[in-house]
Amino acid sequence: MNLLKALATVGSMTFLSRLLGFLRDTLVARVFGAGMATDAFFTAFKIPNLLRRMFAEGAFSQAFVPVLAEYKTRRGEEATREFVNHVASALSVILLVISVLGVLAAPWVIMLTAPGFAATPDKFALTVALLHVTFPYILFISLASLAGAVLNTYGNFSVPAFTPTLLNVSFIIASLFLVPYFHPPVMALAWAVAVGGLLQLAYQVPYLARIGFRVRFRIDWHDEGVWRVVKLMAPAMFGVSIAQISLLINTIFASYLETGSVSWLYYADRLMEFPTGVLGAALGTILLPSLSKSFADSHHEEYSKLMDWGLRLTLMLALPAAVALAVLAVPLVCGLFYYGAFTVHDVWMTRQALMAYSLGLLGLIMVKVLAPGFYARQNIKTPVKIAVVTLCTTQLMNLLFVPTLHQAGLALSIGLGACLNAGLLFYNLRKAGIFQPQAGWGVFLLRILGGVTVMALVLHYAMISNELWFHISPKTRLLYLLGLVIVGAVSYFATLWVLGIRARDYSKRVLK
Repeated sequence: MNLLKALATVGSMTFLSRLLGFLRDTLVARVFGAGMATDAFFTAFKIPNLLRRMFAEGAFSQAFVPVLAEYKTRRGEEATREFVNHVASALSVILLVISVLGVLAAPWVIMLTAPGFAATPDKFALTVALLHVTFPYILFISLASLAGAVLNTYGNFSVPAFTPTLLNVSFIIASLFLVPYFHPPVMALAWAVAVGGLLQLAYQVPYLARIGFRVRFRIDWHDEGVWRVVKLMAPAMFGVSIAQISLLINTIFASYLETGSVSWLYYADRLMEFPTGVLGAALGTILLPSLSKSFADSHHEEYSKLMDWGLRLTLMLALPAAVALAVLAVPLVCGLFYYGAFTVHDVWMTRQALMAYSLGLLGLIMVKVLAPGFYARQNIKTPVKIAVVTLCTTQLMNLLFVPTLHQAGLALSIGLGACLNAGLLFYNLRKAGIFQPQAGWGVFLLRILGGVTVMALVLHYAMISNELWFHISPKTRLLYLLGLVIVGAVSYFATLWVLGIRARDYSKRVLK
């Protein structure tokens, strides 16, 4: 299997999902702007989304994929199918209980996660009502992530990568056609979340059947593999929870700031998630099964080469993305969100958060590449310890930055915390002798810096000025923005080519 090809497949599918995500957010911004309704919805959606990251993409995946890879490599197909059925059944029961409890406890959940909303009864009541509908999303999306983990382990990366587009399609249909039929109108978005989660699960079931995995409820609490996953999940859950607790604390801070702060952070975060998802999530997705297999087969040199390959690609693609987000902050926010109820003030506030976020983009993506280096070896404790340090440091930075920078201070703390996290993960990989960098890093870094410098200068002069973007038509803004993206990409990769970097040099093959 060619990992570069797999990365291109996952990245392109994620790119499509992110494009639809921007269309969805543009529609939401146009219909609802940035006010009480969006603050309530984004808060209600954030809670099951945080749980998704904990159960689905976080602790569960970190524990499940290495054990699944070991079963596939050493125990045969029949034992692997039974293991998957037992894990899926146990996960379904646990998540169903959590979903019911979450719906029943919605007022207390909102009081805990957004206490500032209590000062505005209508806002608080709306957020609770929205959470009643969005909370069951955690059940559907977690099972969808389990299905995706199985497909990825068997070399099918395209289907799980395409699956998130279904949530965005659900949002788009709701925003375009269903808003008038709901009271309050923002409730249409809550139902879009629930339907989108169900669609993502249903879409992958036929593909599981094609590789011999048919959905059967077979719960066995004595299964040795299930308990191995549970034991690995315990420290992983703690570690991932720390990261999510940090985000929840940020929501608490934001709930006391100016109305619209939660929404400004959301829109900035959506722009950040584009490179984070297209590159970071894609790299993490394809690396974890390959690293797990290398560890299971005791191929330590191949393991180290995989890490080196992932880090080089991350630096090559994440650093220019971070610089471009900072330079093009106003064009991006104007081009994608400056419509309808979204005001000039909203643009400037979102821009502040986006520029602060961009400082930490490299760290955010590096974490997604470095952490699988530990998870593949079934070492969860080291990332957990690092996460604790990151949480404490991030909150200290919040106390320092938020009083003066407001929502931008929250974004800056997250970004700098991610850089600290990545730095500590890298240090521990090197200290333990797990990762040995390949030759040529010094020249590689100089070439990347040269490409980024040229790109930044080209974009700075090509965008003309920030004020221009408030006075041109929406169609012209989008075309101009597309042109800037193309010019920036061409200038960067052309410079790399002149400096001697070729795509074929990063082709990487591994056995399935």
